[in-house]
Amino acid sequence: MDNFSPEQYDRYEAYRRNALPKQGVRRVVQQALNQQISTPVAQVVAGFSKVFVGEIVEKARKAQQRRGESGPLSPDHLREAYREYQEEAGRVGATRPLRGKKLFLR
Repeated sequence: MDNFSPEQYDRYEAYRRNALPKQGVRRVVQQALNQQISTPVAQVVAGFSKVFVGEIVEKARKAQQRRGESGPLSPDHLREAYREYQEEAGRVGATRPLRGKKLFLR
């Protein structure tokens, strides 16, 4: 953190101060899974979600810089960041087919 520029330090502090609301995350996950989840599970999902959002925002900032633009991020910057993320990590939120392999054998 000693090597951060003032702008980077401000962004880091904002990242540390903010959190996704656990009840909102819990509600979304419960709706997606159609079952109840515990509070610790909601906390874990909220943590991973915060990291994901942070990565997308950083990629969007880089896309903005590549375009020579400044100011707040636009939806175009976020879409470009998400597209780049998908290229690096594969499809987000989609399971890959198992190609006939069985997970559990007797």
